[in-house]
Amino acid sequence: MSAPNRNTLWARAAVEELVRAGVDAACVCPGSRSTPLTVALAEHDDIHVFSHLDERSAAFFALGRAKRTGKPTPVVSTSGTATANFHPAVMEANQARVPLLVLTADRPPELRDSGANQTVDQTKLYGDAVRHFRELPEPEADDRKLRSLRTSICRAVGETTGANPGPVHLNIPFKKPLEPVEVRGDVPEDFADEHPLAAEGRDGPFVDVHQNPAAPDDATLDALAEAVKSADRGLVVAGPDDAHGLAIDAAATLADATGFPVFADPLSGLRFGEHVSDSHIVGGYDGFLAADDTPLPEPDVVLRFGASPTSKPLRTYLHDSDARQFLVDPAGGWREATFTASDLVVADPTETARALAERVDRSASDWTDRVAALEADYWNAVDAFERETLLEGDVVAAATDDAPGPATVIVSNSMPVRDLDRFARPRGAELTVLGNRGASGIDGITSTGLGAGSATDDPLVVITGDLAYYHDANGLLALDRCDVDATIVLVNNDGGGIFHMLPIETYDPPFTSQFKTPHGLDFEPTGDVYGFEFACVETLDGFRDAYRESVGSPGTQVIEVQTDAEASHRERERLAAAVERNLND
Repeated sequence: MSAPNRNTLWARAAVEELVRAGVDAACVCPGSRSTPLTVALAEHDDIHVFSHLDERSAAFFALGRAKRTGKPTPVVSTSGTATANFHPAVMEANQARVPLLVLTADRPPELRDSGANQTVDQTKLYGDAVRHFRELPEPEADDRKLRSLRTSICRAVGETTGANPGPVHLNIPFKKPLEPVEVRGDVPEDFADEHPLAAEGRDGPFVDVHQNPAAPDDATLDALAEAVKSADRGLVVAGPDDAHGLAIDAAATLADATGFPVFADPLSGLRFGEHVSDSHIVGGYDGFLAADDTPLPEPDVVLRFGASPTSKPLRTYLHDSDARQFLVDPAGGWREATFTASDLVVADPTETARALAERVDRSASDWTDRVAALEADYWNAVDAFERETLLEGDVVAAATDDAPGPATVIVSNSMPVRDLDRFARPRGAELTVLGNRGASGIDGITSTGLGAGSATDDPLVVITGDLAYYHDANGLLALDRCDVDATIVLVNNDGGGIFHMLPIETYDPPFTSQFKTPHGLDFEPTGDVYGFEFACVETLDGFRDAYRESVGSPGTQVIEVQTDAEASHRERERLAAAVERNLND
């Protein structure tokens, strides 16, 4: 490899190793100090560069692509405060175990603590939120340094996708000149001939990182199998896990072998798909377990996969149970905040499910039939309830009921994901439903969705609330700059509607001014600013008509449904009471 100066040599080698390690896209934000990386990425034919003006939106876009693909999309910034804007996405990637590679350009180390412009301490900037941090050496045409660089890049990509996937931060200092200008003597003419391994790397990654999912040992499988065989009331709980946790076929095989019903979080990857009709998939638990006197007895054995469930009634149900609960986690993490689980199985979820299914052979029991009957009764009660006003949950449910298969669906935090959990019934369509439940923030939702949509040709649906839409308005620029089409469902209840679920609702003031915080914003002009169609509907039928037309059409449409947060919450309470009466009859 020849290069006009050491910075260009360094950046080209780094980008070469990213590509050889499997990276095919990067998110780049404009800035001077990152010029060598930006130029090297833009020049490489095998990498798609997504240009973003806002660092926070860029990082969430990269996060969304990783959620959809299972591999990192590096995000690149200049030095200074730009790097801090990556932090919210780094926190989410850490908590949700999403691959994310952060490349921050930096000023030379000697300028730190000197008052030099745009110079801050970027060393370990993200603290414990990253799986691995390294400050790379300053660029130099040096044999060992260049081999170190190549090794560091390969290790960093590998760390993002290990048993405990998550964010990795590489800080990369550059001295001027930053542009690919000729600097005599910077890179000796015979450097590539003298040090071919450092200059050219290998045919493939400089270091192959082999990820080997760990299957449980025989003793663990024996204990699991014995517990399953002796259970009268067994249950599989699949928590949020994106599309890269417990494989659908493994979950279906386990459900068939055990006869256990599967309580499938909408973000588990299991609530939707062809397997639903044959795998005891249950989606109404958040509703029927919320009853004061739930008609479902407690289980005696629970197999738990993924993160803690979105559903509070389900978490409470498991907390109150004396069941033996097995947490299956490949990283040995503890994702169960009630601290009532009894066993931690440190093994790959898919390998565990498959191996366990080979050791047990049970048919569905009266318990399974009872859960299935309760599931059917719940959805019948929801359908029979006579609405007095528009229920936000009906809008969210319609978005999944009417989504084409296949499709990618991104759901915001706060009320949308809770409504999805309670009102989106399992169906056979191939829907990849994703959300940011790691740190559960409402920032970056639109960008996460657009990032996920950029990774597939499937129709993209983003379900968001008004505050989340406002928070990430900058992310809408990616529709044009990154060539992504979406149907964005905007549930606008003018503020923090979720606070109506909390006791603070009865304390007004300060409830309205400090918690609900109505904003009175008109979002329709965002369509003119960012160049998409904007429609406002007032009824569920109006929404369904506009939604069906949008998901079947090219381009981007935002469909705003304006609701009254308090009225919708009261309607939700009336529905819950009606369901409880129906189930207890």
